Amino acid sequence: MKTKVGLWIDHRKATVVAITEKGEEIKEIISEVEKQPRRSGDSPLKGTYESRQIPADNTRQRTFTGELNIYYDRVIAYIRDAESILIFGPGEAKDELKERLERNNLSGRVVGIETVDKMTDSQIAAKIRQHFAE
Repeated sequence: MKTKVGLWIDHRKATVVAITEKGEEIKEIISEVEKQPRRSGDSPLKGTYESRQIPADNTRQRTFTGELNIYYDRVIAYIRDAESILIFGPGEAKDELKERLERNNLSGRVVGIETVDKMTDSQIAAKIRQHFAE
C-alpha cells in the first residue's frame, strides 16, 4: 500500500494525516503567518470609503506572502511522497496549496478538494479514513 495523505489546511495550521502500511500518522504544521494584512482607514459602514485615500502597504503584503510561501513549502515537503492527496479546509489556503502543488508537478496526485469548517484532529482522521476506504 502506498502512502495516502489527507490534510485540513488554513493560513494558521495544517493537520496532515498520512495512511501507510504501518498505520496512521498525524502531524500538525503550524505557520508563522501573522494575520492577513488589513488596510487601515475609514470603515465603509461609517462613512465615505475611497480605496485611493489609503495607500497600499506593500511591505506588509510581501511579508505575508513570503511567510505563506515558507509555510506551503513545509507542507509540500511533508506530503511530497504521497500517492494520493485529499485537501480540505475552510478558506483560500486549500486552493493556494493546490496551485503550489501544480507548480511542483504534484497536482496529478490530488484526488479532491473540499470546503469544510473547523474540525478536530479525530474528525479529520475519520474523514480521511472514510475517503480512502471508498
